[in-house]
Amino acid sequence: VATEAQVPFLAIAGSEFVEVIGGLGAARVRSLFREARACAPCIVYIDEIDAVGKRRSTNMSGFSNTEEEQTLNQLLVEMDGMGTTDHVIVLASTNRADILDNALMRPGRLDRHIFIDLPTLQERREIFEQHLKGLKLSQPGSFYSQRLAE
Repeated sequence: VATEAQVPFLAIAGSEFVEVIGGLGAARVRSLFREARACAPCIVYIDEIDAVGKRRSTNMSGFSNTEEEQTLNQLLVEMDGMGTTDHVIVLASTNRADILDNALMRPGRLDRHIFIDLPTLQERREIFEQHLKGLKLSQPGSFYSQRLAE
């Protein structure tokens, strides 16, 4: 995506925000978005966002303030602060969309969802054929792509 758009690509794993020491996860979020604004236009990509974006729970008083929640709250604040004039696009991926916090998925944050299913046998074969193009092989590429796809 970033290559096609010819803009910088800042990638981070959601687990890199998770810290035992209070405040470090939120500080990493602030740092990431500071860097994104400095090199805008750019794309920020958070892989496995469920590590930091899990649905929050509250205790009996209705208040909870764990390190994970502080980090998620900071992420929400940073995303709210991103206007269209900032020229920063935030993309994220997860295989557990069902556990993401609703606030993260609301309009203006991660509001466009694209489901990518596993490739079919035919699609896997085509993927392997693309990667085998130009390689010197003892058999035709289709021989290997079919076997690899299965």
